[in-house]
Amino acid sequence: MITEPQRQPTRFTPFQRSLLRMFEEDIPNEDLQAIQKLASNYFMDKLQKKITESAIKQGYTQDDFDAWLNDPNQ
Repeated sequence: MITEPQRQPTRFTPFQRSLLRMFEEDIPNEDLQAIQKLASNYFMDKLQKKITESAIKQGYTQDDFDAWLNDPNQ
């Protein structure tokens, strides 16, 4: 007899618990989409800052990025 593996209970992070409490009530779909867009923009901004910091640290210039984008071997 094949048994299913025992699943561990989901452990939410404090951030996830906070979001669950915030959205206990139904909210309109347009509000949900706006919140998702805000979160996406927030994380995209954080990523862009990290990329910029790394590029500066490595000494990359816009010319380097342009060359990589236009390299036919890529």
